[in-house]
Amino acid sequence: MTSTGIQRYLRHGTLPQLRLFEASARLGSFTRAAQELHLSQPAASVQIKKLSQTLGVPLFEQVGKRIFLTEAGQRLYASCQEIFRVLQALDDSLSGLRTLDAGRLRLAVSTTGMCFAPRLLGAFVAQHPQVEATVQAHNRSTLVERLAHNDDDLYLFADRPDMDDVVVQELLPNPLVVLARDDHPLVGEKDIPFERLAQEPFLVREEGSGTRRLMMRLFREHGLAPKLRMELGTNEALKEGILAGLGITIMSRYTFGLDPESSRYRCLDVQGFPVDNHWYFAWPAGKLLSPAARAFLEMARLQAKDLVLETLETR
Repeated sequence: MTSTGIQRYLRHGTLPQLRLFEASARLGSFTRAAQELHLSQPAASVQIKKLSQTLGVPLFEQVGKRIFLTEAGQRLYASCQEIFRVLQALDDSLSGLRTLDAGRLRLAVSTTGMCFAPRLLGAFVAQHPQVEATVQAHNRSTLVERLAHNDDDLYLFADRPDMDDVVVQELLPNPLVVLARDDHPLVGEKDIPFERLAQEPFLVREEGSGTRRLMMRLFREHGLAPKLRMELGTNEALKEGILAGLGITIMSRYTFGLDPESSRYRCLDVQGFPVDNHWYFAWPAGKLLSPAARAFLEMARLQAKDLVLETLETR
């Protein structure tokens, strides 16, 4: 709430009057100040008089043909310098919202998307080093909540968000596969029925995870329920669980790198797999994207595929 002590400054055109006052004090002349600001001298005199009436004190005294600041005028002149400095600093900070010379980009991504999102953001910052960019990973439920509250600039989902009043832009394929350890009994079998898969113990992410949501949806579509052996909180924990022989899982193909066959992980040949899926950018409908966010979207659209492949090849 605005302090009652400054209401008098807000009821009148104080900033233009202060500009005229500053010029008059600096130049020592109402006439020269009026000329500098392209005003008529009578109009300038009226504005100075109104400012003095607003403040309740005289600001100038005239001795002969010269004008001098009163004590109140001297204090106001010093304050004008500070006010104008603050306004200039504000305009400088807002310039980052108009251009890419500065500004901020807050990216929120699914935990699966962290396999490539930092590389994507790093490429953007290399092009625009003045932008303050951050990335945070969340499970799907938290990501949806943050999107609903407009907490970030852009959101990267491992599958399409089912939300009203949200703009969604497809980014990259994100196929789902069934992963097991290289000595699992199903490794090497062809065209494995989904019903056979349902007999195996499954490792799953926590409630609220997008990967878990996708897996449970697949089982529902087949009228089956998975045998859940263990719930784990991260993709790394899932990978360790597979290597420990605790079970199999359904995950993004790229979570395990471009070629899991070169490690101890194997993609099982299950009917209907790999399942088509995509990564998506999303943001609230009506949100005014900053220049940084718009530039990042454009860069991602043009370069994401190459950057993701480069990232996964190094894993």
